[in-house]
Formats: sequence, C-alpha cells, structure tokens
Amino acid sequence: MSWLTKVRNRLPFVSKRDTPDNLWIKCPRCQDMLFAKDYEANLSVCPKCEYHGRIGADARLAQLLDPGFTLLADPVVAEDPLKFRDTKRYTDRIKQARAKSPHPDAFSAATGTIDGRKAVVGVQDFSFMGGSMGMAVGDAFCNAAEAALKARCAYIAVTAAGGARMQEGILSLMQMPRATVMTRRLKEAGLPYIVVLTDPTTGGVTASYAMLGDVHIAEPDALIGFAGQRVIQETIREQLPEGFQRAEYLHKHGMVDMVVNRHDLKETLATLLDYLAPRKAA
Repeated sequence: MSWLTKVRNRLPFVSKRDTPDNLWIKCPRCQDMLFAKDYEANLSVCPKCEYHGRIGADARLAQLLDPGFTLLADPVVAEDPLKFRDTKRYTDRIKQARAKSPHPDAFSAATGTIDGRKAVVGVQDFSFMGGSMGMAVGDAFCNAAEAALKARCAYIAVTAAGGARMQEGILSLMQMPRATVMTRRLKEAGLPYIVVLTDPTTGGVTASYAMLGDVHIAEPDALIGFAGQRVIQETIREQLPEGFQRAEYLHKHGMVDMVVNRHDLKETLATLLDYLAPRKAA
C-alpha cells in the first residue's frame, strides 16, 4: 500500500469512492506524478520530460484524423489455425486481449481527412498482444492499402509491434510479403505511403512494411529495430553505443527522415500530403 493510499484511508472526510485509483499516473521516465486527465489532454505526453506514452488505436486515430472519420470493417480470419498452445491456449489469449480492447485485433484503420487532406490511416495497438502481426493484422493492413488505392489517396501506417505472432507460425510470417506487395502497389499507383514509427516497432514489422515508406517519421525516443539489443551485442561481441535503436539515433544515421513530437504530428502529416499528394485546384 502506498503512502498516499494510507493517508487517504485515514482521512475521515474523504471516502475511497471519491478518490479513484486512476486519478494519477506516474511517468515511466521522470517518475513524476501526473494528473490523469491533464496527461490525456496533453496527448499522453509527459509535460515535464516529454516522454511519449503508448496510446491505443482509437486515441491515435482521433489525434490524426479530422472529426467524422469512418472506421474500416475489421477482417474476419481463421482463429487459431495451428491449434497452438503454450502455457495457455491461443484462443484464450485472444479472448483475454479482446476483453481489454474495443477492437478484435491489433490493427485498426479508418478513412478520413487530415486537415482537409484525404487519407487512410492504419494504427497498430501495442496493448493488444504486443501489437503482434498475425493474419488479422496482415489482412487489416492490406485492406487499408486497398481502400487507399480505391480512394486515390495517401496511406499512413502507424506502427507499434513486438514482431510476428508466434502462435500463428509461418502464417504470421506470410504477412510480411503480403504487406510488401501492397506497399509496392501504392508506389506504382503514385500514392504516398507514410510510416509513423512509435514505441516500440520491432521484429517482422520493422523488416517489412514499417521501413518501406516514402517518408519515415518517428516519435521521440521510440524503440525501433529488428533484433533486441542484447541479441545483437552477443552476436557481434561489441558494446553498442548509447541510444542505439532509438528514434534519434536512427535519424542521425539516416534510417528515419524526421523525429516529430506528437503535438506536431498531424500538422507535419498535412504538410507532407501537400507535397506528396497535392489537392486538385478548385
């Protein structure tokens, strides 16, 4: 029990019902206590140290798209095709994840506008089984790309993933070439494909559609890479530099085009769309 809880419980004029446990959030970086409503109003960015917290798909779509956007239908795929089980059944893991999420899997997409510029935005939610890429994620990504092709507009993918979903084995790895083909179709059609890399973007997602954009934007201090730092160090037998695999390091070494604060992200995307997909003159 924390000191704050002990003091609160001893106060006769403050009931537990009046002080819910989710009023405050501790910043993972600076450890400062933040009022939850103020933190959310600041786009889940710490006002003291600028730490960018992880957010869900709905919050991300609301931040990037103008009001009135339309969610694309979630794909229907075969669940547990390999009848996988480790310490739990795969079906049980999916049910557990869905109980905490408004969406049936880790990738959601919507059509709408960004400051008036037409776009399709797909968002990966790390809170859903680590944003892992399985058949549902692959289908959702490809369906969103197809929607952009039909609407003749830009496609923006916001990535956050721990990699391929191990419970689907080779079927999850097949989503890498599928997504790659869709990014190629966008390029052939002359439509912008922009990737926003958020914390963390790793594994098979990094090895496929996360690094195939026309422009790569990263949020500050986002972890971006394929294999983990420890694995790399043990393989090359060298100590890696400070900040390795972080957004700023990748930007310095040419892997990322720009690092953009979340508050400036929508404006930056609108500017890029003006350059890459200018609106027709009235």
